[in-house]
Amino acid sequence: MEFKNGENRIYAVNDEGVEVGEITFTDAGESMFIIDHTGVDDNMRGQGIASELVAHAVSKARAENKKIIPLCPFAKAEFARKKEYQEVEANRK
Repeated sequence: MEFKNGENRIYAVNDEGVEVGEITFTDAGESMFIIDHTGVDDNMRGQGIASELVAHAVSKARAENKKIIPLCPFAKAEFARKKEYQEVEANRK
């Protein structure tokens, strides 16, 4: 599995070069972005791809010194489960 950066998204490509998942985001000013969608091909679910996509988005935020608003229900759940993501979550108290 390979994860690639696209325009306002990060996507997963399997060994055959087929896109099997993506996480999309929208800029919310210069210092944050909103995760608005995480999706994985039905045949590839249950393999941790969506979690990896969120992890890549968190890495992107850290590298760019940005915060994330996780509006997508899956991303929001990942942020609630993984305390190490909370440092990049916008409006976290």
